Amino acid sequence: MTYCVALKLNAGLVFASDSRTNAGIDQIACFKKMRCFVNEGDRVIVILSSGNLSITQNAINLLEQKGRHGEARNIWSVDSMFDVAQLLGECLREVRKQDGVFLAQNNVDAGANFIIGGQVQTEPMRLFMVYAEGNFIEAGEETPYFQIGETKYGKPIIDRVITPETPLSEAVKCVLVSFDSTMRSNLSVGLPIDIACYSQAGLRLDFEQHITQDDPYFSQISRRWSDGLKGVFASLPNPEWLVDVDMNNQFPPD
Repeated sequence: MTYCVALKLNAGLVFASDSRTNAGIDQIACFKKMRCFVNEGDRVIVILSSGNLSITQNAINLLEQKGRHGEARNIWSVDSMFDVAQLLGECLREVRKQDGVFLAQNNVDAGANFIIGGQVQTEPMRLFMVYAEGNFIEAGEETPYFQIGETKYGKPIIDRVITPETPLSEAVKCVLVSFDSTMRSNLSVGLPIDIACYSQAGLRLDFEQHITQDDPYFSQISRRWSDGLKGVFASLPNPEWLVDVDMNNQFPPD
C-alpha cells in the first residue's frame, strides 16, 4: 500500500508521496513513487503512482521510452496536460494487457492508479487522476485535490483546510499533517516522503524535498500536531446528558 496526494491551488500545485511498499509483514521496502519530467520554460509534469509496483514502474518507463525514442506523439511533444494524461492511460493499458493475464494466474492484483499534474507551455496548469483502466478525471474548483492509495486517514485534515485559495506554504504543512495522520494509523504507509511544489506559470519545479526519519521539521510538525489535538480534545465540554451520572459507579458490583 502507499499514500499519494496532489493539490491544485490558485497559487500552484503540491505533490507528495510516501516510499513504502510491502508484500507481507516481512517484505517491506522503499521505492520512490514520484517521477518528474521537466523541460524548463516548456513543461513541468509530475506523476504519482500507487498499486502494483511492476505495473506502475513499467507504465511510466514506457511513457518515458516513447518520448526518448521520439515517437510523433509523446510526453515531450504534445501540447496539453490532457494529452499527457491520455498517453499515460494508454501506456497503463498496454502494460496491463501484456502482464495482467500472467499476474492473474498467480492471484496477483494488477491494479494501479496515477495522479498526474503540471503545465505545458501556455496552457493553464491541470491535475488528473488516472484509473487502473486507463481512463481519467480532472480536478476542479469543487475538488481541488486527489488522493490515491491509503487515503482515508489523511483525508479529514485536507477536507477541513484546503481550498483553492490556500497558500502553497500552508498547503505543504497540511499535506505533512495528512501523512503523519496516515502513518500513525496504517503501517503500510511510511517514510521517506517525497514532496514537489510548482508555482503557477513557473514552468519549472520550485523545490523537491525528500523527508526522512531524521527531518527536524517533520518531527516538529508531528509532535505539535499530536499535542495540539490532545489539548483541543481536553478543552471540549463533556456531554450534558452525562453531567449527573457517576461514570465510575454506573454498574453494580458483581
